[in-house]
Amino acid sequence: MKAILTDVTKCVGCEKCVDTCAVEHSQRPNFFWRWSSKDGLSGDRFTSIIRMDTETYVRKQCRHCVDPACVAACPVGALTKTEHGAVIYDADKCMGCRYCMMSCPYGIPRYTWQDNVPLIRKCTMCYETRLKNGKQPACTEACPEEATIFGERDELIIEAKRRLVAEPDKYIQKVYGEYEVGGTLVLYISDVPLDILTWKKELGTKSIPKIIAPAMDAVLPVFLAVGIGMGLTYWITKRRSEVAQVEQEKRSDITPGNRSIDNEIENS
Repeated sequence: MKAILTDVTKCVGCEKCVDTCAVEHSQRPNFFWRWSSKDGLSGDRFTSIIRMDTETYVRKQCRHCVDPACVAACPVGALTKTEHGAVIYDADKCMGCRYCMMSCPYGIPRYTWQDNVPLIRKCTMCYETRLKNGKQPACTEACPEEATIFGERDELIIEAKRRLVAEPDKYIQKVYGEYEVGGTLVLYISDVPLDILTWKKELGTKSIPKIIAPAMDAVLPVFLAVGIGMGLTYWITKRRSEVAQVEQEKRSDITPGNRSIDNEIENS
């Protein structure tokens, strides 16, 4: 699988990756809602640079999980994982449920709230414009410091670990994305903690689809059981109503003054 490795220690915050991404995807002038723009991402900005201090910059983008929660959460198949590993989005299939936004442990998918028909948008690793044609993503090609590089995932993990061993005092001894939530295709090595990129400090190594699999497997049986229960309740209620109606009719037949009884008396 193709992947991206970002070395936080090499990033100078030039934002060439951000600018190139905007040009590559013909993005509109960036639009932020005040409650959702803290990390710099939006429906028209697929990557951003988070400035942690005057010398530390962290690039944020879709992590393209090996077993993506967004794909598993989408009920209509609008999000899919490609043969290269990149997770892409089909706007024609989307029904706007935003389950992908709620399921992503990195808070990546964004909604184009400003549009009359809002869509989910996020980084696709330039799948349509570059990856399918054997080219690297625009962001990695544009980086002047090679702070973010492109290649095969296994090879990038080897390179990341080589750097960690070569300069142990420089880096936190961890390849971010190697194991978290089942692994990601966007990897990091850093000299500062990268908790800012996730929901919480520790995400665990098990993918979210695998974590929720038991609950999802129970959905159909529970749905059928509830359906059968509701059907049975309806039948019992209806049956009781029918029996009550018959009993009421019988009582009406023997009530004094009943027309059928009066007619019998007159005929006799």
